[in-house]
Amino acid sequence: MASLADAETHYHDFVVQQTPVTRLCQTHNIITVNGQFPGPTIAARNGDKLVIKVTNRARYNVTLHWHGVRQMRTPWADGPEYVTQCPIQPGASYTYRFTIENQDGTLWWHAHSRWLRATVYGALIIHPKIGVPYPFPKPTKEIPILLGEWWDRDIISVLRQATFTGAAPNVSDAYTINGQPGDLYRCSSKETTKFYVKSGETVLLRIINAALNQELFFTVANHMLTVVGNDATYNKPFATRVVMLGPGQTTNVLLTANQPADRYYMATRAYATAQNAAFDNTTATAILEYDSVPCPSKTGVASRPLMPILPRFNDTATVTAFTSQLRSLPSKNAKVPIQIDENLFFTVGLGLVNCMPGPRCQGPNNTRFAASMNNISFVLPRRTSLLQAYYQNIPGVYTTDFPPVPPVTFDYTGNVSRGLWQPRFGTKLYNLKFGTNVQIVLQDTAIVTTEDHPIHLHGYHFYVVGQGFGNFNPSTDTARFNLIDPPVRNTINVPVGGWAVIRFVADNPGVWLMHCHIDSHLTWGLAMAFLVENGPGEFQSIAAPPPDLPPC
Repeated sequence: MASLADAETHYHDFVVQQTPVTRLCQTHNIITVNGQFPGPTIAARNGDKLVIKVTNRARYNVTLHWHGVRQMRTPWADGPEYVTQCPIQPGASYTYRFTIENQDGTLWWHAHSRWLRATVYGALIIHPKIGVPYPFPKPTKEIPILLGEWWDRDIISVLRQATFTGAAPNVSDAYTINGQPGDLYRCSSKETTKFYVKSGETVLLRIINAALNQELFFTVANHMLTVVGNDATYNKPFATRVVMLGPGQTTNVLLTANQPADRYYMATRAYATAQNAAFDNTTATAILEYDSVPCPSKTGVASRPLMPILPRFNDTATVTAFTSQLRSLPSKNAKVPIQIDENLFFTVGLGLVNCMPGPRCQGPNNTRFAASMNNISFVLPRRTSLLQAYYQNIPGVYTTDFPPVPPVTFDYTGNVSRGLWQPRFGTKLYNLKFGTNVQIVLQDTAIVTTEDHPIHLHGYHFYVVGQGFGNFNPSTDTARFNLIDPPVRNTINVPVGGWAVIRFVADNPGVWLMHCHIDSHLTWGLAMAFLVENGPGEFQSIAAPPPDLPPC
């Protein structure tokens, strides 16, 4: 049996720096870690400790977030700027220290300051403890697949333009697989990502949607994918031809190389649900090549890989068929909360702010885009972080009056009165007592447009006990909850024009952000934060902040 004695401490040095990178015929100076795009892969085992020193040699402030890591008793290491720390300023450094506890599978890390995560991201792979097998046949090899977005201009300039004008940001110019757009884009074929397999072997693909603003389909030509894990938890295996991931989500699939020896495209394209909204309608590819494929002929030109059929950009039926098959494996460490102490109802959606016509009001009908939960558009503090304000009793930084239900009940997915389109702005937290059993109904709205929102909760994973379309109806929908084997996630796609219900136990004290992982929506205010109080015991309380915590 594995024991604490088997646990290791892994040390990493991350240097955030400007690096010239060429894509789509042009060279841009992008922000990277250690000059790599995507960034370095971190590998550890369940129970290991990670010590990651981050030195900022870029021109922007930066923080890093370890997406999906529970951060039990280490909230200072979570990373979102002005939530658990102030950013690491240019020339400064900060060391993140945390332990992986009761988590196996695929997570990832990324910048959590402004939109730097467009290029600052990498895989975080958690293997089982020594002597603990996978709950599926051991694959021959494992391959991280990082899906991303690429802009042909500086991403901070894209953010600044959108913030100034109040309009939607420019969409990306390409999608990427492990940093490369692939054969369907200009000046890209020579660098297309390739993966080599032997006939008959089974490969574990660790798929991560690192895109900034886009949910994505993923598939491999002529190959079935067996889904075995999501967000660093195992699920009951099922076969599918296509996977859909919202930004922030991870999915582990087994692929068996059981097709004729050839070259096959992996492909990813948008799942886009907002009505009349622009999106990047291109397709990124990588190549899965059997090693027994003959060398190119005398011409030196390899045969073109087989192209898969991808769903249409708005194929919600395929998404629903995929997500409805997710079921968790039994776990001795986790039980679905049955008796609920805090029953919360959060609307999630867009809004518009009225303003005087001019260059700063280029949203629909001379407005500015906004977004909110329960009509509160979240505003980050600037003079300190929320966690520091709580720990040090600094007044005037936040209030704890985030509403548990919408201030007004309305037909959430119907024809919404224009009087409800403009949110209020505030830095409001919701207080949870330690050990509370929490249920949250996440309800999409039709304000501006219905849309599928990937909602991420920091510091926790949660049970997805129900999903559906239309307005959540507690008298009928509650009876259909899955309380036996619901999927466990850290990021949940709230269906377009629908709802999702999650449950968790508030067993991790700290200040924890919950937000839409489409970064334009986060910028517009689609977020809130929980303040989870300390528990009664020493190991149920927030530890003192580290001495090198960045100053504000």
